Amino acid sequence: MLKLTRLLHYRNQLLHKNMLGEGVKVSIWQHAMNTFAGFSTVRQNVGADAGKREGRVFAPYSVFKGKAALSAEPRLPTFNRLDSGGVKLNRRGVIMLTFWPSVGERKYDWEKRQLFALSATEVGSLISMGTRDSSEFFHDPSMLSSNAGQVRKSLSIKPNADGSGYFISLSVVNNNLKTNDRFTVPVTTAEFAVMRTAFSFALPHIMGWDRFTNRPSESISQSPSVVPQLMEAEWDR
Repeated sequence: MLKLTRLLHYRNQLLHKNMLGEGVKVSIWQHAMNTFAGFSTVRQNVGADAGKREGRVFAPYSVFKGKAALSAEPRLPTFNRLDSGGVKLNRRGVIMLTFWPSVGERKYDWEKRQLFALSATEVGSLISMGTRDSSEFFHDPSMLSSNAGQVRKSLSIKPNADGSGYFISLSVVNNNLKTNDRFTVPVTTAEFAVMRTAFSFALPHIMGWDRFTNRPSESISQSPSVVPQLMEAEWDR
């Protein structure tokens, strides 16, 4: 009991001596608690969002120019599990190109974006281009039906006259909505070299051939998120 009384007395003396600095201590403590609460909230939000987008990695290569912007990222294939225990390709992967227009200096309208999905063969055409070569691709979701031509997408890649890079242009004609969108993004030789190298690296992955070297039976069974991809269809736009 005597020891407790002495401890309380000693604590009161310390509080009295440090009274002038107490406001600073309280402020620091409150700041620390608020900071901790902020970190806690951020972690919880990221965790919740990560759960919704499990298995998806966002790492596009983007080029921003005066009139439009362009980004490219791989979308992996999906597979179905067979009764035998193996897996079979269900949907081929693509390199998804996204274009969106500029609406001011360093401002772009993401809501007006348009997509173009490069198949493995189209990727092969792009990565084999020389400095003077051109490529052009056409997509029509209703090509073999009576609605052919209602929605048409045309992607062209043409070299600059001085050989300093390329013009990558996307034209989207939608007769149903009576719209005609066109985007042109000039890319330098260095930017195009990055795209070509990245596309070459991604090519076997969008074909699903990396499964042969990555022990597919184990990689697929470990996590169901490996198989399904949050794939945004090109014709959603």
